[in-house]
Amino acid sequence: MWEDFKAFALKGNVLDLAIAVVIGTAFGKIVTSLVEDLIMPAVGLLLGGFSMAGATYTVGDASLEYGAFLQSVLDFFIIAFSIFIVIRIFMKFRRKEEMPEEEAVPELDKKEELLVEIRDLLKKQQL
Repeated sequence: MWEDFKAFALKGNVLDLAIAVVIGTAFGKIVTSLVEDLIMPAVGLLLGGFSMAGATYTVGDASLEYGAFLQSVLDFFIIAFSIFIVIRIFMKFRRKEEMPEEEAVPELDKKEELLVEIRDLLKKQQL
């Protein structure tokens, strides 16, 4: 069982996924800080000092903190868009690396050239 687990854990896809999760978590923290510390205060200034994170709706003793929810939704969209842009840029570079060089057309010898000509003539006669 240990050997099976080792074979599974050491596959390239599992290691790539683990690295992506760690980097994604760190990236998410950076973007969350960007939203909470820079973007939302700027939006608050534009809206006349309104802070979305502190927005609540109180009914009796219950308090609905919808501002924190809206903050999380905004964080999600900014993180998703940022990751989309990073992946798109990465894929452009990857496509350039993976572009195969043009394969040289193999040269035909005399027999093959004759066979091609015969094939083309037969196709013309069938039409």
